[in-house]
Amino acid sequence: QVQLVESGGGLVQAGGSLRLSCAASGSIVRINDMGWYRQAPGNERELVATISSGGSTHYADSLKGRFTISRDNAKGTVWLQMNSLKPEDTAVYYCNAKYGRFPFTSDSWGQGTQVTVSS
Repeated sequence: QVQLVESGGGLVQAGGSLRLSCAASGSIVRINDMGWYRQAPGNERELVATISSGGSTHYADSLKGRFTISRDNAKGTVWLQMNSLKPEDTAVYYCNAKYGRFPFTSDSWGQGTQVTVSS
């Protein structure tokens, strides 16, 4: 089992920056990919970025260049640096971890952290 706790959300003005953190506990050695997703009111949850245990990253096309994902495997921690924030970035941001050996992989989700960008 893997448990995730996010932190770092808050209220920021457009053009500002925030850094989200997600700390994993439990069987962190079994974690493969980690990532961030977000969900705005009335919308489905969408991918923000993922990072493999080897450091390979993947971003939503619309966010490339503004958001940066990074991780520390030993600590089971993943970060999301968000720059040049826009009001449309307002959402609840969720941390995700995929763990276990294929085909017995599982997903773990954090409780979410609110990011609000004011215009």
